[in-house]
Amino acid sequence: MQTGPHYNYYKNRDLSIILAPFSGGQGKLGVEKGPKYMLKHGLKSSIEELGWSTELESALDEAQYVSKLKEEKESSTGGSSVVTGGIRAKRADLVGDATELVYKSVSKVAQAGRFPLTLGGDHSVAMGTVSAVLDKYPDAGVLWIDAHADINTIETTDSGNLHGCPVSFLMGLNKNIPNCPESLKWVPGNLSPKKIAYIGLRDVDAGEKKILKQYGITAFSMYHVDKYGINAVVEMAMKAVHPETNGEGPIMCSYDVDGVDPLYIPATGTPVRGGLTLREGLFLVERLAESGNLVALDIVECNPDLAIHDIHVSNTISAGCAIARCALGETLL
Repeated sequence: MQTGPHYNYYKNRDLSIILAPFSGGQGKLGVEKGPKYMLKHGLKSSIEELGWSTELESALDEAQYVSKLKEEKESSTGGSSVVTGGIRAKRADLVGDATELVYKSVSKVAQAGRFPLTLGGDHSVAMGTVSAVLDKYPDAGVLWIDAHADINTIETTDSGNLHGCPVSFLMGLNKNIPNCPESLKWVPGNLSPKKIAYIGLRDVDAGEKKILKQYGITAFSMYHVDKYGINAVVEMAMKAVHPETNGEGPIMCSYDVDGVDPLYIPATGTPVRGGLTLREGLFLVERLAESGNLVALDIVECNPDLAIHDIHVSNTISAGCAIARCALGETLL
């Protein structure tokens, strides 16, 4: 591995910040405000100071989807939170529509040869981002940084909140389930289980554990981070998604800020204690930048409305921005 940030795939350092202010994949308003807050924190200018040319791309209209979410609240396809046969998929029409718009925006950016930095919104938007990146880089590996596996199917999810299901849709696990909502069938479902690796897991449902074992998916929980250290875990994850080339190849990072311990990032929808330290969370993306293989980044689940006081907002948003800067070449020295 070479040292120092460099970019094998974006030597011209052209980047688009894709705004995906969507909260319909879960039931708490406020996460749609994450992109706006990160921009107010100066993210665009700080990225430009790192040598990137930047453009803004709005994937969807925040006010429109907040209005729709308030109308639909606990509804889903068929007007109920439970589709026939025990299938759960809350707000499936809303999620399907929004994620397809995100897909189109990221596709436009990626196909133009620009680095797609997507700011969510909840993690359901990754149905769109990952699908678009795989169109551009079919052999891309996906590093999923999260306290949760987000691989429930619409049969195994207890809550029906689709921000806990994007990986199952990306892998095509819901396609043959009877009564799978039509609105979500646009997702190609072409992510190979050999091309995803998790880092930071510490809250995994029983049904998700079965899926992870069934498909042999690489997953590093906080136990592994504690046992091996964050550098070794990142290196093992890169090698897992690109085994033939010893970790070299295009990598997308889909980063849920709840992967970091709520001590550092408190304003998020599903916080779980015992996560990555802030330094571990930043080192992770610093290491990806150093590898030169990063082709896309999501930063999701910053929810300013869940802060108890202003310092929680500041801590969460500043950490989200730091994740982006470190992924894009900021170094300590």
